[in-house]
Amino acid sequence: MDPFRVLLHSVSADLSSGELTELKFLCQGLVGKRKLERVQRGHELFEVLLEQKDLEAEHTGLLRDLLASLRRHDLLQRLDDFEAGAAAGAAQEEADLHAAFGIICDNVGKDWRRLARHLGVSDAKIDGIEERYPRNLAERVRESLRVWKSSEREKATVAGLVEALRACRMNLVADLVEEEQLARRLQNGSDAVSPMQWDSDAHTSEAP
Repeated sequence: MDPFRVLLHSVSADLSSGELTELKFLCQGLVGKRKLERVQRGHELFEVLLEQKDLEAEHTGLLRDLLASLRRHDLLQRLDDFEAGAAAGAAQEEADLHAAFGIICDNVGKDWRRLARHLGVSDAKIDGIEERYPRNLAERVRESLRVWKSSEREKATVAGLVEALRACRMNLVADLVEEEQLARRLQNGSDAVSPMQWDSDAHTSEAP
């Protein structure tokens, strides 16, 4: 399950009936009356807010405000832990992308345009990159990756790069990227730590 949904289920399991009622009252300006009437548990309310884009893993302000209104400092601490873990994960992904960029720049060569197009870089931007770096192939590759990363933002991942490489039949480069990422994760010991330490603690009770 998505780590943010794990968090929301964990929060839901620790809400009393009275607290759920208070949350529904606080969300009257965001959620329609009929939808609120159908909500019987906290995670159902959170799902509605997720569907409406009022609540997202990258934007937890609403959840923080709701928990603060309930004076549930323990659940606020749980949210803090989630955000700290997400920040650490983002830093790891950034480091992995940097390493992947280096491997791709060293190995893709003249086929960089095909990869750039598959990553969604426009022909106009590709032409601009060629004009900017007429004699530096590696820098052309790197700049095309920067353009892709800038457009994708948080959606720019090593997995996305590997998928694009394989779609372009650059399987050797894709293998090198995956091997480097695995080596980095093993070195950092990140594969031995769950991103949500309380994942297994999410209650299965019928409490709201």
